[in-house]
Amino acid sequence: MLVKIKGSALLGIQAILITIEINVSMGQGYGIVGLPDSSIKESLDRTESAIKANGFHMPRTKILVNLSPADLKKTGAAFDLPIAIGLIAASEQLESILPLEKLLIMGELGLDGLINPIKGVLAMAIQAKAEGLTALLLPIENLEEASMIEGIPIYGFSQLNEVIHFLRTGKIQHSNKIIPNPIHSTRKLNEQLPKLEDIKGQGHCKRALEIASAGGHNLIMIGPPGSGKTMLAKSIVSILPPLNMKEAIETTQIYSVSNKVEISNELKKIRPFRQPHHTISNIAMIGGGSFPQPGEISLAHNGVLFLDELPEFNRNVIEVLRQPMEEGMVHIARAKMNLVFPASFILIAAMNPCPCGYYNHPTKECTCSSIVIQKYVHKISGPLLDRIDLHIEVAPLSYQTLTTSSFCSSSSKIADQVFSARNIQTKRLINDGLGLTNAQMNSTQLMKYCTIDKDGGRLLEQAMEKFQLSVRSHDRIVKVARTIADLANSKCILSNHISEAIQYRCLDRSSWGSFKE
Repeated sequence: MLVKIKGSALLGIQAILITIEINVSMGQGYGIVGLPDSSIKESLDRTESAIKANGFHMPRTKILVNLSPADLKKTGAAFDLPIAIGLIAASEQLESILPLEKLLIMGELGLDGLINPIKGVLAMAIQAKAEGLTALLLPIENLEEASMIEGIPIYGFSQLNEVIHFLRTGKIQHSNKIIPNPIHSTRKLNEQLPKLEDIKGQGHCKRALEIASAGGHNLIMIGPPGSGKTMLAKSIVSILPPLNMKEAIETTQIYSVSNKVEISNELKKIRPFRQPHHTISNIAMIGGGSFPQPGEISLAHNGVLFLDELPEFNRNVIEVLRQPMEEGMVHIARAKMNLVFPASFILIAAMNPCPCGYYNHPTKECTCSSIVIQKYVHKISGPLLDRIDLHIEVAPLSYQTLTTSSFCSSSSKIADQVFSARNIQTKRLINDGLGLTNAQMNSTQLMKYCTIDKDGGRLLEQAMEKFQLSVRSHDRIVKVARTIADLANSKCILSNHISEAIQYRCLDRSSWGSFKE
């Protein structure tokens, strides 16, 4: 008897619909065809034990399982559950009141029939809805994640017998499984994040973080060890606007296919913050591998990628960031496939001014020679720095600043201002059909939306000549000035907005000019 069930295979962060054909006929031998990997080839051994443990018998005739389309490589143990259901149905031990060919069924089986969680269920739910299937049957641990997609019934199960009962009766058996509460997890995570009011002094740095958050701008901080660069970087999450539903689905989908299911539920409210170590490899940063997986820049999609001690990273690793920073995506090319991973993130980088960390320090003497400093700064190329909108110097704090209580706007108040500025950008760019921030505007949009008054234009011209800025640096200054104007609720970019934007280009000014490429 031939039975067909729908399954799903992951290709990048997308799901491809797979037809699982199970045929039980006269003869002998087991076989799975359709480019299965080793874990799928072992599936019949796992499903045999699970079938017997749940009161059914394994057919002792010829069994052939075909995964169609046959030219697409399939990986993982998530095909266990549909294969088991198909074997039971094909051997006439199951009379389903539901059409199996209209159901998408996925799950990994234990030897006792326990259904274990799998990765990529959000992509599977999106694909099942697009294909017009009637329902999605998954491990119960994945139910909360998949339920983000509306318009298709989604059912969760913990045991093979529960699935059989549902197919026979259309009713769900009670389960003692508890679905995790993502809201509780998010609140716990938020309490661990630093907020701007927790940081003493550094008013200009906090202002730069506000601008970066409002316009989606990249930022680099230069300062001595212990000046608070890391804490400042982490505090940006507290002022970023919350994820909308589209962003939450995109972000959760990336984490799901990366098998970070325990984290993905927490991303419905909070933006991701990724802080890879400086020993990270190219593939771990941008993604790839034999079976391509998202890298750190994709895990930071719709959030923040923080690179601490930027010059300590391998130069090749930070240079591969250029294209994703411009396009908001990364292209992974393989012999038989080309994948695109989303990678629209805010880059926050931190570095010391020199190897010892005390170049230009007000009280401590730098022990580095000019050649050593030049070599240190040259680890970061000029083209990469051009793609970073805000350059700020983080000064060391005095004892008096640390012990004196001073007024500072709370993260919640600044977050409201950031949210208002983002709304202005959304309304401005809505005719372009793109959910862009100021940092993502192209040259045409710059000409259209960034009107500068005469004084501001003259000031920008003087800065271009004095600091010998590139065209890309010019555009970055205009974009930052546009964000500053949005925060001030100004339709036109004024000279004071241009002036402030120029102040955030310290790596273009004379004190650092001799060390740039």
